[in-house]
Amino acid sequence: MLIDTHCHLDMDAFDTDREDVIKRARASGVEYMITIGSDMKGSLGAVELAGRYDSIFASIGIHPHDASSFNQGSVQAIKELAQRPRVVAIGETGLDYHYMHSPGDIQIQVFKQHICIARELSLPLIVHSRDAAADTLDILRSEAKGTRGVLHCFSGDSDMAKKVMEMGFFISIAGTVTFKNAKMIKEVAAIIPDEYLMLETDAPYLSPEPMRGKRNEPSFVLHTARAIADIRGVTVEDIARITTVNAIRLFHIGELPEQGEIAYKIRQSLYLNVTNRCTNRCGFCVRFHTDYVKGHNLRLGHEPAAEELIHAIGNPCEYREIVFCGYGEPFLRLDVIKEVAAWIKQNGGRVRINTNGHGNMIHGRNILPELSGLVDSLSISLDADDREKYERICAPSFKDAFEGVLDFIKEAKRYVPQIVVTVVDLPDVDIQKCRRIADELGVSLRVRHLDAVG
Repeated sequence: MLIDTHCHLDMDAFDTDREDVIKRARASGVEYMITIGSDMKGSLGAVELAGRYDSIFASIGIHPHDASSFNQGSVQAIKELAQRPRVVAIGETGLDYHYMHSPGDIQIQVFKQHICIARELSLPLIVHSRDAAADTLDILRSEAKGTRGVLHCFSGDSDMAKKVMEMGFFISIAGTVTFKNAKMIKEVAAIIPDEYLMLETDAPYLSPEPMRGKRNEPSFVLHTARAIADIRGVTVEDIARITTVNAIRLFHIGELPEQGEIAYKIRQSLYLNVTNRCTNRCGFCVRFHTDYVKGHNLRLGHEPAAEELIHAIGNPCEYREIVFCGYGEPFLRLDVIKEVAAWIKQNGGRVRINTNGHGNMIHGRNILPELSGLVDSLSISLDADDREKYERICAPSFKDAFEGVLDFIKEAKRYVPQIVVTVVDLPDVDIQKCRRIADELGVSLRVRHLDAVG
């Protein structure tokens, strides 16, 4: 399922085949579209369309190009339209210093008034910013505290993206990411954490490759999803799931999954979520600020039995590997791991376990011989280059945990064919020292990027 979070279906470009455009979008997997008002006529048209189609929602506002037309009557009109069913946001609004169809001071004033409306009505804000990064950031910092929203058709650099995400705003990427020479937006698309990423077409504008030269429409959002999937090294299915969850979270359209998943697919691997308990409290851990990884809800209502996990796996040969991971430390459930892993191996699958390396400390014995023949690979979190940093970053439940992890890595090599240690590239972690530790232990090192989860 895909959601086109920004299109202009009210515009004249769709007058001859609007019904067919909507049908094509649904047929291509676009479950919902948000049609955006860019002036008062367009806002009214967006609301009317949303009233006619279950797949369409509306946002209302005045584009910065038309800021000169904004007056106090516009404020009241937007507030009244916002009470209509299926209106989910205010905007698009913002700043456009590229064309300057309205004077900059007027754009700023109107942008601030839209923010006030969004805050008063508790609706998210859809922000347009072109060649106006500094003023956009200043206004959002000073005026939009407590307001959520999205920078639509993002055209800024990575630094701007990081700053707006720090304020809680999403980044929406349009078909420009498919353009051959669009280096900056490709860089942004690569670094946005999953939980801030959304998709749009901005139809009828900005048709993606290979549709450039044609009128854009919501069904073309699939091309943008494919491009972003390639950039981020995931599948289109992953991107669709991630961006759909984010659109639902921001705009409250559709329903989020209520139950935590016990088996979830990322790329060509299947991950098993066996527990949410952990013996570390790592400051960077995603589980402390979201329930989702790659669009999957991992907040468990109960810890699954081995039989549930086996049923959820189906055929292990359908996946590159089966990974015990999830939102906790798998070795807290050693018996379940051994039973399920034995079944996976008997049925031709490959097993990996992602662990913090506390298994022996948890059970008070060397558990690694029990994994021989059951586990093909261990990914062990090192996450620091010395004891002091490990205790500060990971807040382990055990005394001398850093030394315990090193001992676990050394011993693991005797029983598991492939051992990889991982470290997150936090500012105060010496990656080169971690690399030397891995070399001394005779194992591989993989550097994980902060905010890049799954």
